[in-house]
Amino acid sequence: MKLLIEKINNEGIVLSSSVLKVDSFLNHQIDPQLMHEIGKEFASRFEDCGITKILTIESSGIAPAVMTGLQLNVPVVFARKRKSLTLVNNLYTASVYSFTKEETSEISVSNQYISENDKVLIMDDFLANGQAALGLVEIAEKAKANIAGIGIVIEKGFQDGGSLLREKGYRVESLTTISALENGTVSFEKNTFSKKVELTR
Repeated sequence: MKLLIEKINNEGIVLSSSVLKVDSFLNHQIDPQLMHEIGKEFASRFEDCGITKILTIESSGIAPAVMTGLQLNVPVVFARKRKSLTLVNNLYTASVYSFTKEETSEISVSNQYISENDKVLIMDDFLANGQAALGLVEIAEKAKANIAGIGIVIEKGFQDGGSLLREKGYRVESLTTISALENGTVSFEKNTFSKKVELTR
């Protein structure tokens, strides 16, 4: 997806060989036009799948999920990481370990909003080790929902999350896949971008 790749090249910051900072347009400040295009792209990829719900995780997955839900005309449900006074009973839960934050969170979704009658598209901003996606898969499976696929904005192809999910038989659609983060440079897999581009920062 050309617009997304341009944003990564122009505004992304490589913090280490495993961490790419994209908080100027994706997971802190949000670029609405980019999100609109991301929503259209995911909708086009899954439009014939009979999606009834989009399932994501707070907070960075919400913006692309909402834009995709707008295009597909389906509700978006996000798993909460934090406890709430109004979200205490009849929950589907899963434990998710964050390698970036080095902590485990219990995520939860009310059983009012996902059921065996749903065909679910799971979405998130990043796919690295796959723990968040697997947590969402666990929640969908506890609800006995059908999983149509997993939509990812940026996949780190050099980490094992994508392979793990695909080996389990899930359809994973990533809008761009990064093959390496080395020396302040983002390298994209050939199917998304064919050359190394030096970041501007």
